[in-house]
Formats: sequence, structure tokens, C-alpha cells
Amino acid sequence: MITTAANLKKKDYLNFKNDVWQVTATEFYHPGKGRTVMRTKLRSISSGKGMSQVFTSNESVEILEVVATPVQYLYSDGETLTFMHDQTYEQYEVPRALVGETADLLKEGQNMYVLLLNDKPVGVRPPKRVELLVTEADAAVKGDTATNAKKQVTVETGAKVLVPLFIKKGDKIAINPETGEYAERVN
Repeated sequence: MITTAANLKKKDYLNFKNDVWQVTATEFYHPGKGRTVMRTKLRSISSGKGMSQVFTSNESVEILEVVATPVQYLYSDGETLTFMHDQTYEQYEVPRALVGETADLLKEGQNMYVLLLNDKPVGVRPPKRVELLVTEADAAVKGDTATNAKKQVTVETGAKVLVPLFIKKGDKIAINPETGEYAERVN
């Protein structure tokens, strides 16, 4: 679909410089004088490398249509994450570079979506939140609660997350996998 650069949003996929790119950040910028521009950060699907690109707001860009397919996360072998379609049992391998730090918060058996472009995986759409068990946490220091203090804990997937001081080993917490931020303690 051809549109103007002013319509670009984070997580769009576009055809640019004979490659497929994912938009990872956008900023609409209007200098005091001159043309309005859209500053973007792009990540190449083929190489995983990122770059900054500035488009004039009325410049034409081709946004690509991706299909979200429901899958279950099976396992990771280091550089590749493997997912399985719920009904057809077809497996999709997605390079870790396309998933980013979100991969550290995924638990085997979780349901999510693989994003396909021409039947080739180009990324994942994780659930809005994941619930993980805290496996390592330091004890809170008495009297250190005057400010909104945080501490780092390790969750069952091995990822490290900043949480409030009251979280302890054995607690189950909810995390937003896209930002890696603590959401709440789960009972």
C-alpha cells in the first residue's frame, strides 16, 4: 500500500532501498522554517541491522501487508526461536535478531502471533503481558522505601527485570514483554 511518510507508525513494515524494513521508532518533526519531516529508525529484516532515516512528510512510501498467524512458542536454540501453528502444526523459525529483547521474556508453551510477509516470518507479536516466577531477588534494605526505589530480579526465563523493592523470590510477576517493564505482582 502506497502512502505518505507522515502516516508511518512504529511496527509498520516497508519496502525501502530494495529491502524489507521494520519501523522501530517514529518522530514527527516540524522545524521553525522548512519542511515537516518524519524521523524514523528502521531495522532491516534480512540483516537485522538498524539505521535512521528522515522522510519528508509528503514523501511516498510503500507499507507492506503482514499477516499475523496464531502460534505457540516451542523453544529457542540460541539464534533462532521456533513456533508452531495451532491448527496446522506448521513450524516457523524466527531469527532472534527480529524478536529482540522480547525473546528473553518468552516462556515455552505461550500463545502469540508470528508475523508473515509472503509466507516468510518477519517478526512476532507477543502477548500484552507475561507472568513469570521470580527465581532470584535480593532482600530489600530497611529504610530504603522513601523513594520509588527499584531492584533487579531474575525471572524463570533468565531475564533480569527492575521491580519494586517488595518483590521477593518465589513471587509471580506480570511483565510487558514489549517494554520489559514490571506491571504487577500476580497472586
